[in-house]
Amino acid sequence: MTNPNTGAGFDLYTVKSFFEAGRCGELIAELRRSSVSTATVYGLGESSSVDERVRKVERLMPSAETVEQVKRRLLEYQGEVGEHFAVSLKSCEEPQFLRYRVGDFFVAHQDGNTGMLQSEREQSRKISVVIFLNGQSETPESDTYGGGALVFSDWRASHGAKELRLPGEPGTLVAFRSETTHEVVPVTHGERYSIVSWYGGESPE
Repeated sequence: MTNPNTGAGFDLYTVKSFFEAGRCGELIAELRRSSVSTATVYGLGESSSVDERVRKVERLMPSAETVEQVKRRLLEYQGEVGEHFAVSLKSCEEPQFLRYRVGDFFVAHQDGNTGMLQSEREQSRKISVVIFLNGQSETPESDTYGGGALVFSDWRASHGAKELRLPGEPGTLVAFRSETTHEVVPVTHGERYSIVSWYGGESPE
């Protein structure tokens, strides 16, 4: 089920049950067995680096088959997403599989399409995508996490200051324009699993 109007002033496009609960559980189980690296950030050029003052999160490496399956699923929605945002989308980056542990976060940022980023990869990004694999809970429960909300913000005076905190719902996809300011607030308990990717107007390679 899609819901193109979720967002309280933000242009979000959501797909409920993009993955069913059972598939989310399978993905999390595989990710827990996967190799781990520290997620990077891009600066003003093409190279990326680790900067835990900006982004503190683990990138997990599932099987090539799983990566391809997720990318194919994203490509199934490329036309629908592009139609909603009135953007011609021609590519989908390889998805990143992420685990936020207690204290992990990603500061407020934009993914691309701002005119300020010099990386060709980020210039090609038009639409950002987040897929939640598990959900939030106020108290520690199995396979949930606390904190870790996806927060959208717009503090431009001409737009009227506004903020939206989006709790994680297992299997839900959220798409938004890559120039939208967003962040992941620190996780307070448990582990937050998600997948991120980007649709582009041209190939990022």
